[in-house]
Amino acid sequence: MSHRAAPRRSRGGRFRVPPGRPNIYTGHALISSRRRTVEPMKQFMEAQELARDRRFKRTKSQNTLLRSLPDDVEEIVRIFESIAEKIRERVAETSLEAVYDDLGPGFQFLTASGGRQSKNERTPLQLRLQLHGIFVGEIQALEAAGRTLWDFPDSPWAFTKDMARQCWDEARHVQAYEKLIQHAGGEVGEFPETTFLFEASCHTDPALRLTGVNRCLEGLACDAFRSLIDYGKNVGDEIIAQAVDFVLADELTHVRFGSEWVKEFTRDDPERAKRAREFQRETERAFSFGSQRELAREERREAGFSEEEMDEIEALSSDAPKRETLVRAAEILRDRHRARKKGEAVAPL
Repeated sequence: MSHRAAPRRSRGGRFRVPPGRPNIYTGHALISSRRRTVEPMKQFMEAQELARDRRFKRTKSQNTLLRSLPDDVEEIVRIFESIAEKIRERVAETSLEAVYDDLGPGFQFLTASGGRQSKNERTPLQLRLQLHGIFVGEIQALEAAGRTLWDFPDSPWAFTKDMARQCWDEARHVQAYEKLIQHAGGEVGEFPETTFLFEASCHTDPALRLTGVNRCLEGLACDAFRSLIDYGKNVGDEIIAQAVDFVLADELTHVRFGSEWVKEFTRDDPERAKRAREFQRETERAFSFGSQRELAREERREAGFSEEEMDEIEALSSDAPKRETLVRAAEILRDRHRARKKGEAVAPL
C-alpha cells in the first residue's frame, strides 16, 4: 500500500507540494489548489480571532470597570444603571438573561456572593456559573499555551517541552470540566464567555506572558479549585472533589513553569524583571475586588510563591469595594429594577 509523500519545507520556511500531487496539504492555512506554497500561520493572535462554534456567546470582560468601582453604594448603583442596557445585551440568549430580568444589572454581585465563593454554600446557578467560567478559561489556557509555542520559536527546547506538556494538560482539563458541567445539570454555552485569560496571554514578551498567565491566572485557578474541592467534600459530592483535585495537581505544575521560566528569562536583566513584577501586580489587581481574596496558600507555596508575594496579593483588594458594599448596591439595583418592571415611579439618584 503506497503512502502520500509529505510536503517538503523549502528554503523560505514554506511547504512545497510534491510534483504531480493535488494540493491537499493545508498545513497552517487554507490554500487554493492553484498555489504551491503554504503561508506561515499568524503569530500573536488577538482574542477576537479565537474560533468558537455557535454554542458560545462572547462578551467583553467587565474587569476594568469592576476594579475601578468606588467603595460607595450610591455611586455603584448610578454606574450600573447607566450601563444597564449594555449588560442586558451581554447576557441575551444565555441562562443569565432570566437572572438579569429578575435581579437587574447588579445580578452578578448577588449570584456570585459579592465576588467570593463560600466553601460550603452554592446555589445550583452559582455552581453551574462557576464551572462554566472555569471551562471556558481552560479552553483559553489551552489556546494560550499553544500560541506561546508558536509565538516564540527561538525559545529553549526545555521551555517548548513545558508548554507542549501544558497544552496536553489543558486539553484534559477542558474535558474534565465539560463533564462536571453536565454533572451539575448545565450545558456548554449556557453562560457568556469572556476572554480575559487569553487577553493576558497576548503579551509579546514571553517573561510577561508567563507572569500574566502561569503565575497570576493559574495561581487564581489554584485558589478557585481549592474552594471547589472543599465545597465538594462539604456537600458530599465526591465527583466534584476528586475531579477538581486531579486538575489542581496539574495547575501547580503550570504555576511552577511560570515561576521557573520567568526567573530564567529575566536572569541578569533587572529592568525586565522589574517589568515582570509590575505586570504581575497589574494583573493580580484586575482580579482583586469584592472582598479580600482567600488564597490557597499551601498550594501557592508549593508552586513557588513566596510569603511576601502572597501577602501582597491579599493586600491588593484593600482599595476595592467591600463585599458588603457590592451586595447592598446590588440589592438596591434589584429593587429599583423590579419597581420599573411594575410600572412604579423610581426616584432619580
